[in-house]
Amino acid sequence: MPLVVDACVAQHQGDRKEQQDRVLLVSHPRKKGVLLAAVADGMGGHAGGTLAAEQVIHTAKSNLDRFSPAEESACGMLEGSMREAHTMIKMSRCINEKEPHSTAVMLLLQPNRVSWGYCGDSRLYHFRGASLLSRTVDHSLVEHLVSVGRITPEQALTHPQRNVLLTSLGGLDEPRFDFSETQDFQAGDSFMLCSDGIWAYFSDDEIGDLLAANTARAACEEIISLARQRAAGRGDNLSLAVIRLVAVEAPKKKLPAGFVPRAKELMS
Repeated sequence: MPLVVDACVAQHQGDRKEQQDRVLLVSHPRKKGVLLAAVADGMGGHAGGTLAAEQVIHTAKSNLDRFSPAEESACGMLEGSMREAHTMIKMSRCINEKEPHSTAVMLLLQPNRVSWGYCGDSRLYHFRGASLLSRTVDHSLVEHLVSVGRITPEQALTHPQRNVLLTSLGGLDEPRFDFSETQDFQAGDSFMLCSDGIWAYFSDDEIGDLLAANTARAACEEIISLARQRAAGRGDNLSLAVIRLVAVEAPKKKLPAGFVPRAKELMS
């Protein structure tokens, strides 16, 4: 049964003075069935973080416009986008009063595969129905401490250094990237990309339930609303992109004009 994409992006400034997140959802200008989603969470003081996040989104869209699926790998395109954005953000330091940085998470959907890559702590989730199939592992201090058994996942949620990143775009050090992809996707699957202003307020199970029970737009609205309630006036910028795969009936073939189907013979 054919699949169609039900997708939506949403943002809220939260309780910050400005919105430094940026989000993207765009189709390839020439290749049918190719879709790019991205979330960038900028850091670096007034204007610096905003410009850094905008650079990530601008670079990703520009590279999608030039992307040739028959000649290039999806993960190669995603890595090239993040490396180019990293270089451009570093070059912009001379016009910013603070060092600009940004996280990045990107997903490229094609008819035969879904690929993603990231740097920092903006996340990607992949669900089948309400069940989590995979999610990215943050490039953060607390995720490292969890991985080596120093703290539990529950302790990570309230750890005083939970916002400390081990890598980002625009820093002095070479950024770290991780990539993955799957050809195993079907109707009922959903993907969510989001900044930490979203995932900080939800368990994986709760996100899965919300995505499975709603359209992409309704899920975005509900997730934003719940995050704002739980932030209690102290919330970060919120940004997310939701992509759901939905089965549709194949269109029935039209019969030629004047064609009358033959009745089946009955066997006695």
